[in-house]
Amino acid sequence: MAVVAKICGLRTEETVRAAVAGGARYVGFVAYPPSPRHVAFHEAEALAALVPPHVLRVGLFVDPDDDLLGEWLEGGALDMLQLHGTESAKRVARIREMAELPVMKAIRVATRADVEQAVDVYGAVADRLMFDAAPLTDNPQALPGGNGVPFDWRILEGVTMPKPWMLSGGLTPENVAAAVQATGARIVDVSSGVESARGVKSAERIAAFLAATARL
Repeated sequence: MAVVAKICGLRTEETVRAAVAGGARYVGFVAYPPSPRHVAFHEAEALAALVPPHVLRVGLFVDPDDDLLGEWLEGGALDMLQLHGTESAKRVARIREMAELPVMKAIRVATRADVEQAVDVYGAVADRLMFDAAPLTDNPQALPGGNGVPFDWRILEGVTMPKPWMLSGGLTPENVAAAVQATGARIVDVSSGVESARGVKSAERIAAFLAATARL
């Protein structure tokens, strides 16, 4: 099975087109105002219209309320939801029922126990899991994700995954091959690793990341 990629935090037409042209299987739009990658719904809707049907459009939310989700879902611009906050298993199940779309739960991990607990808690309610690095507690600018920090990939070794899963956290064109080799991941997610500045995606870095995954 080939390795496929998700490019997250897209905000411009140029970078959406770069992701699609490079062979991304997923593109992500961030609905979280504290993030430098945040886009309003009307902006994301216009960008989503550029995405062909074979590429899944993912909306990233952090502890969203029903009103925010309703706004984003009404236009039909998304194919999947990514929950990157502290959502409980009950809340994940509720959002999945409300949205009638696949839901991916992002898990911030630092230890093997974090991974095993997440599988136990969310394996039965989410359609997919994403493993991301836990933010550094001494970083005042840390976000729920997209901080450019990898975790120790060895903690995923031997864990039985009940659902399809993505690897995230500090991936770059330069290290994605090593990450895949260490974890066996078949789906990888990148945001800050394809940026020229915080929150500013680089079409060249996107192309390089996708070229790197295509070789795996």
